[in-house]
Amino acid sequence: MTHDLDTGRTFEALPPVRGRVFATSWWGRAWLQALEDTALDGEQVKAGRRHARAGAVGAVSVRPGRVTALVHDRDGTPYRADVMVQQLAQDDWDRFIGLVAGRAEHLAALLDRDLPPHMAEDAAAAGVDLLPGIGELEPECACGAWDHCAHTAALCHQVARLLDQDPFVLLLLRGRGEREVLDELEARSAARSAGPVAGEPAGVPAREVFAGHRRTAALPAPPPPVEAPGRPPALSGDLPAPPGLDVAALEFLAADAARRARLLLAEALAPGHDRTPVPPPLTVREDAVRLAADGPPGTVTDRLAAGCGGELAGLARAVRAWRFGGPAALSVLDEEWTPEPGVLAQARDRLTAAWEGDGQPPRLAGAANRWTAVGTGVQLRYGRDGRWWPYRSEDDVWEPAGPGGRDPVAVLAGTLAED
Repeated sequence: MTHDLDTGRTFEALPPVRGRVFATSWWGRAWLQALEDTALDGEQVKAGRRHARAGAVGAVSVRPGRVTALVHDRDGTPYRADVMVQQLAQDDWDRFIGLVAGRAEHLAALLDRDLPPHMAEDAAAAGVDLLPGIGELEPECACGAWDHCAHTAALCHQVARLLDQDPFVLLLLRGRGEREVLDELEARSAARSAGPVAGEPAGVPAREVFAGHRRTAALPAPPPPVEAPGRPPALSGDLPAPPGLDVAALEFLAADAARRARLLLAEALAPGHDRTPVPPPLTVREDAVRLAADGPPGTVTDRLAAGCGGELAGLARAVRAWRFGGPAALSVLDEEWTPEPGVLAQARDRLTAAWEGDGQPPRLAGAANRWTAVGTGVQLRYGRDGRWWPYRSEDDVWEPAGPGGRDPVAVLAGTLAED
């Protein structure tokens, strides 16, 4: 249960918890990674994890820039522990709100209390770091420790559990409460629907500026957003189709063109579009898989499978990968390559450090960028984009099992939890 205040939220003490991995969401793991990277004494981090797991952390107060709780030592002595986080500046918030309001998938994810990796990556590309990094979790404890102690480490672990449940906790720490964020998103979306913001300066072509003899009229307003793609005309009729013309395929391609046109318009109208890198063009195989992911008629699917040199089962596997992560996920399915030697060693170290309870963590065995967690039926594949992608063995075939993530521990734990 939480209690909302004017400038923060208070969460009642969480019960003791058992398990192997403390945080399951990728953003919860990123929070703990910031703690591990910041603390000078790894033993204090482990002691804090034990405290949090035993239920030693009391009610947690979260407000902009600070999280506070009473943490009981092993002898029952309570200590007030605080962890400070830098708040985002006004310009950062403006860019983040504009980014979310301008991308339907980002807005839907946030309303569903999800913080997908690509949202954080898009925010970082716009200069807004949502998640803390090395040195950004500043401790302050009544025990007198100047670095992270067991009490502040325990508080950080408890916050990771809260972040698993609600990423709005992270936004509150960064300076904005849930209601304020949602109100700003609603206002920004309403303004976008109503047209250009009043008072925005009109653009002038460069040639007119350099000519210096006159000014051009204001640029026309951008087109309004399109709520739904247009419906192409039906091409089938009473007359037989000309030889070589697949009417069902042509109707499907026309509908696909309308959907893509709407998407391109929405992206062009989104704030910051002029600073967004142009994605590389799709290959023939990537475009075939993209089309197949839109659910074409059966005859069209057959042609797509034949056109990219595969069978239907292979195309279905590729579509599954595409839906988890587009071209990046498809390349992980198709390509086997050899990463730097330290990548697997770092993954094993993280897995060992995060594993709790009896026994050893699953052993990773394999070659190149594909490593199987022995005895689990789960495989992790490392992509050239630096993300880990889960695969699951189904009828002796490795099938894509979920979206990619930066933390191999979170990806493995999430996939094992679904079994």
